[in-house]
Amino acid sequence: MLSKLKDAVVSAVNRAAYGKAPDGGPASVGDVSLRRLDGSPMPIDELSGKVVLFVNVASRCGLTPQYEQLVQLHQRYGDRGLLVVGAPCNQFLGQEPGDASEIATFCSTKYGVDFPLLEKQDVNGAARSPLYQWLIASGPGGGGDITWNFEKFLVGRDGEVKARFSPKVKPDAAEVIAAIEAAL
Repeated sequence: MLSKLKDAVVSAVNRAAYGKAPDGGPASVGDVSLRRLDGSPMPIDELSGKVVLFVNVASRCGLTPQYEQLVQLHQRYGDRGLLVVGAPCNQFLGQEPGDASEIATFCSTKYGVDFPLLEKQDVNGAARSPLYQWLIASGPGGGGDITWNFEKFLVGRDGEVKARFSPKVKPDAAEVIAAIEAAL
């Protein structure tokens, strides 16, 4: 009991003093430096006060048609404060092999993607991006690796991770819509 209390206090002190989780990962999304697909910075204030759906995406995956539902969600709820953010990843059978220009062209011409895409990043392993370190370390993140392309994390207006959805759960599934509606 005393050990758990000590760990909780150390964790709180580390977050307050250093802005980092005790494991060295980011303590909040505000501690993460995001870069757009073109390499330019994505200011954190673009996320402030919004409900954000982070999705690791790939262009050559059997789940790639989920882009269509992601675009629809972004358009349907954007005026109410939802922001969909895609994070291209090539860790699952090399299904996102293109460079930034190829990814941008594919997404815009094939699916009309009008939401932000981040630079290609690792979501698992030793080179896991700080964004995914934070998402996975959250309570809803559960500490487990990303299982495949199109895994989804919903972050509330308060900057807290609210839900994690498996790749097989489509963006327009009832449970995703319910979580978005509750967060808005």
